[in-house]
Amino acid sequence: MYHRFEENKYPSTNIKTNIFQKHLDIIRENNFSFLNPNNFELEFNKVSREKKILLTIDDAFTSFYLNAWPILKKDKIPFILFISTESVGKNGYMNWNEIIEISKEDFVVIGNHSHSHEYLVKYEFKKFREDIIKSKNIFKENLGYNSKFFSYPFGEYSLVQKKYISENFDYAFGQHSGVIDLNKDKYELPRFPINEKYGDLERFKFLINLLPIQYKAIIPEEKFLLSNNNPPDLIIEFFNDQPNINNINCFSNEGGEWKDSKLNYKKNRIEVIFSEKFLPRRGRINCSMQDKNGWRWFGTQFTLN
Repeated sequence: MYHRFEENKYPSTNIKTNIFQKHLDIIRENNFSFLNPNNFELEFNKVSREKKILLTIDDAFTSFYLNAWPILKKDKIPFILFISTESVGKNGYMNWNEIIEISKEDFVVIGNHSHSHEYLVKYEFKKFREDIIKSKNIFKENLGYNSKFFSYPFGEYSLVQKKYISENFDYAFGQHSGVIDLNKDKYELPRFPINEKYGDLERFKFLINLLPIQYKAIIPEEKFLLSNNNPPDLIIEFFNDQPNINNINCFSNEGGEWKDSKLNYKKNRIEVIFSEKFLPRRGRINCSMQDKNGWRWFGTQFTLN
C-alpha cells in the first residue's frame, strides 16, 4: 500500500520515486509477477503456489499522477487506485479527467475509498451509510459504475460497517499487515503499508518473500473496541490438524509499546493474552513463524473508541 510519491514533508505516507522504482525492480528480480486486479476473483479462489504482488495506492494524490503513474504506465504494471470522491479535484489531489484517463487502461482498477475519508468508524451507522452511498453515486456519475473494491479509510471499521460494505462491494482492504490467501476474509484483506520509514530496501525484500499463515477465523470479528472490551479476548482459530501452530509468535502494541504477547496454545487455536489495554487509536497484533518454506506472517488491527 502506497500513498504519496516525492512529497517529502509527509514521511509517514510518502515514498521517494527512486525507491519506488527499486521496489518494482526487486519484485522482478525475485521473479514475482504483478497481479492484475481485473483477475483478482480468479486468483483469490485459485489454489496455487505461485506468488503474485498486488500494488494498491490510496487517496489519488497528484504526486502519484506526476511521479508514479508514468513509471507504471510505461511498463503496464497493474494496480488499484483507491479514491475518496470528496477530495477529487481539490488541491493536491487528482481530478476526474486524470482518474478517467488512468481508468481506461486494462491494467488499472479504480477503487472506492469512501466519500469523505473521515474517521468513519466513529460515525453513527446512518451517517456512515450516507457517506458510502454518496461515493457510489459519484462513481457512477463520473465512471459509469461503482467499484468492486473498497478500502477502509485508516483501515478502520466496525462489524456493522463491514457487513454493509460486504453488501455493496466484492472485496475490502484494511491497513493491517499480512499475505492474502484463499482463506482470508474478503472484507478484511491485509496490505503491507509502505512509506519512508517502512520502505527501506532490506525490509521490502523481506516483505515480498513472506508467506501466509492460514487460519480459520480471528475472534472477535468486531474490530471496534469500547472501554469494556479493551483489551479484547483474542482467539485465532486454525483448521483441523494444522501443523506448526506452536511455532507461531505474536507481538502487539498493547500499552502503547511493541512487545511479545503471551500465548496459550490449544488444539487448533491460540489464545492471545494481553496484560495492558490498547491506547488510542489503534491496537495492532502481528504474528509470525518460520518453517521449511520461509517466514510466514499475518496481522490484525483494532480501533479504539
